[in-house]
Amino acid sequence: MEQNLNWLIGGEAGYGIMNAGLAFAKTLSRGGLYVFSTTEYPSLIRGGHNTVAVRASTKELNSHEKMLDILVALNHETYELHKDEVSRTGIIIYDSSKDELKAKNVVNIPLLNLAEQASNKIMRNTVALGASVALIGYDLNLLNGVLESIFSRKGNEVVEANKVAAKLGYDFAGSNHEPILKLEKQKAPKRMVLNCNDAISLGALKAGLKVFAAYPMTPGSSILHFMAKYERDMKILVKHTEDELASINTLVGAGFAGARAMTSTSGGGVALMSEGIGLAGMTETPCVIVNAQRGGPSTGLPTRQEQSDLLFMIRLGQGEFPRIVMAPGDVEEAFYETINVFNLADKYQVPAIILTDKYNYASSKSVEFFDTKNVKVERGKLLTKEEALKETDYKRYKFTKDGVSPRSIPGNPNTIFRATGNEHSEYGDITEDPVNRVNITEKRLRKLQGILKDIKNPVKLHGPENAKLTVVGWGSTKGPILEAIEGLDVNFLQVLYPWPFPKEEVEKVLKNSKNVLLVEGNATAQLGQLIKEQTGIEIQEQLLKFNGHQFYPHEIRTKIKEVL
Repeated sequence: MEQNLNWLIGGEAGYGIMNAGLAFAKTLSRGGLYVFSTTEYPSLIRGGHNTVAVRASTKELNSHEKMLDILVALNHETYELHKDEVSRTGIIIYDSSKDELKAKNVVNIPLLNLAEQASNKIMRNTVALGASVALIGYDLNLLNGVLESIFSRKGNEVVEANKVAAKLGYDFAGSNHEPILKLEKQKAPKRMVLNCNDAISLGALKAGLKVFAAYPMTPGSSILHFMAKYERDMKILVKHTEDELASINTLVGAGFAGARAMTSTSGGGVALMSEGIGLAGMTETPCVIVNAQRGGPSTGLPTRQEQSDLLFMIRLGQGEFPRIVMAPGDVEEAFYETINVFNLADKYQVPAIILTDKYNYASSKSVEFFDTKNVKVERGKLLTKEEALKETDYKRYKFTKDGVSPRSIPGNPNTIFRATGNEHSEYGDITEDPVNRVNITEKRLRKLQGILKDIKNPVKLHGPENAKLTVVGWGSTKGPILEAIEGLDVNFLQVLYPWPFPKEEVEKVLKNSKNVLLVEGNATAQLGQLIKEQTGIEIQEQLLKFNGHQFYPHEIRTKIKEVL
């Protein structure tokens, strides 16, 4: 029998909202349930309204949902903002330390008083976790195990104090209220709880990352934090640079020296990096740039959701040069396709962009452990020391059929060449010769044909091939779309690699489609524009959202029913 729970905790920044959400998700996951959690927070260091929503189910989850079974309100603002999202059978856990609410669905628990009884008022979130576990009939020992893993680095005293706080909340709720449902532990393999930024980081490390350089910019900053945390363990170089210009130029230098290199930022940071990315394009130096999108332009919405950088990434930089753009839709794609992106960047000696966003960063889900037994690191035409020593007339930018030239790294006496941002000859010498300009530009652009052939699944078709409706989307819309089309005669065309544009694959699906609906998190239907430009197919039905928040599955499902 399927079991489901939708839980949300809210309060001010500084209340431990994020830690509580993570702990609750891990508790449910360790009990064998699938979980999906997502966070919302303003661009403030302290204060403002912060939430973490956690869904749990006996079936795999791909998105968040709006209607709640349990709302944990650590302040009155949370109650007022979310009380209408609680289902008819749901409850609200309210901190009644100072005042009680009389609403029928409110469970008044003196969270602050119980936290002070445990030893510290900041443990109010842990008391709420204990109460939540009791009200779903779950195992407190699972929560205790998670508290140990989270707080062990702070010492046994902190661990035990949190356990006491959880027990007080558990006992109070259990003694005064009946559980609203009973979630049962499931027999299931151990799973990880990850977000896409974590998965990108792990994928980069598995791909052989050696240099990571970044200036922090939300929502890409957590990749820098991840890399800094594991720098010594993984024997990589991590640089917190003074700005985005320094980080991209560090990447170009590292790539020139033969090291796999990556940075993470958001759209504003990529804007500053555009000249450096152009340098990578001109010098044919591989590097990987993670753009975790947020609302723009300028500073825009630093902590909110948007998918408005797609065309920017495809047209990035002055002049014309090949690049790769990959937009993962979930944690698994973020891991496996990051490895693929590194291999493609090396093989074709181009900059590659991983285009994710705030929803992908702020959403964690339980996934099986990654299968890495078939993972390969492919460096392309990177000359070995022995091959370099055999060179007698080395042309770093040699004209080749596939556009890719033999690449050498500094230190080989027979493969010395000039690397410059100016246009150059096959040897790297600066030249403005018009014939050479045409030949070397065409050489660089020929790489796009090879990249297209090498990408195994640039698009994915989810659902029946001959459905009544095809939904088209990319990136983080994947999860909400998949949940929205469940049980309907609808399929989903996911564009995983928007560039080089997979024209044949997209045309094949859309020409076979009876009706088409475009779903994007921007105001101008950027993927729709790209599809029209590349195929001539204009998608008339569109669902666009650009209010700073992600799609709910029910919003997409409602639009689908309108179209059908």
